[in-house]
Amino acid sequence: MAWYPAATRMELQPESDAQAAIRPTQFILHSIAAPWTARRTYEFWRDSTNLESHFGLGFEGDLAQFIGTETRADANYQANRRADGTGAVSIETASNLQHSDPWTDRQVEQLIRLGVWLHQKHGIPLRICRTHDDPGYGYHRLHAAWSSGGTACPGDARVRQFEQVVFPGIVALATGKEPTPPAEQPAPTPPAEEDGMPITISESNGRAAALPADGAWLDIAVADAILVGPGETYSVAAAVHIDGLRAGAVVQTRFYYRDQRTGDRSFFLPQTHPVVAEVDDDGQAVDTTTVVAHHSLTHRVPTGHDLRLQVAAKNPPRPAGDRPPALIRYRTLHGLRQL
Repeated sequence: MAWYPAATRMELQPESDAQAAIRPTQFILHSIAAPWTARRTYEFWRDSTNLESHFGLGFEGDLAQFIGTETRADANYQANRRADGTGAVSIETASNLQHSDPWTDRQVEQLIRLGVWLHQKHGIPLRICRTHDDPGYGYHRLHAAWSSGGTACPGDARVRQFEQVVFPGIVALATGKEPTPPAEQPAPTPPAEEDGMPITISESNGRAAALPADGAWLDIAVADAILVGPGETYSVAAAVHIDGLRAGAVVQTRFYYRDQRTGDRSFFLPQTHPVVAEVDDDGQAVDTTTVVAHHSLTHRVPTGHDLRLQVAAKNPPRPAGDRPPALIRYRTLHGLRQL
């Protein structure tokens, strides 16, 4: 395995030792839809999901490496590892919750320097990937085979930066001369045939949703309320960003199986998260609280059922006796599923 000398090593185990080797031929850039430092991204991969990237990059240019670049990471769907042993190196970069902001200057500098190192270390060619398996550089939404179910990642602003600043910067630093721009943007390509590898789930939903003030459960949709379908095994982690939680609030999450014929629910594994939110002088929460729900790869969804997620939040009462509602601003889903 190979480790980038300019990154802080935060090795994920058992993934770093247990996952298959790859021959790196691509570098794919992601936004994580969270304003996290590289260490916070590492903690999320370590504690909350079996999904991971090779690198994490914070707003201030803090760069960490979680897995060696010659070991498979699971952020790129069918580009993680192909039948011929080739695969993509991935980086998750901090962003706002809607991944609509541009990379900071410090992030751009780090992306360029890492891109040059990957070219020098692994021979990744200095071109934008023309197809889903073509060696080169790209961003998550460039090719359909890099995401299950589609994605907007890393957002329009960062796609423009990639094309106008980041990729030209990699070429310029690696060769000392400006690249020749491509005649036209590579067209997205359809996913290749399934090769038996787990399917990466990476979805998000920016629609606001009000949580009942009395703490009642609310079904949470990401791209669809159905997370995993009948007959599939899975490992999923859902991050829910909630505004309006007051000190002492309690948030609960639970996954459940739903009978597709009758709609009956079979609840299991309730997870309670006591929340201590930062409050101002008026007693109102001032920061968005991120709640992560995780369910490990231990079950196969029963025939005729699907896996769904619910969230409930109960704020402590105000002096007037009422309970102010909380608002889900954004939700993301990461994980693996396999037939």
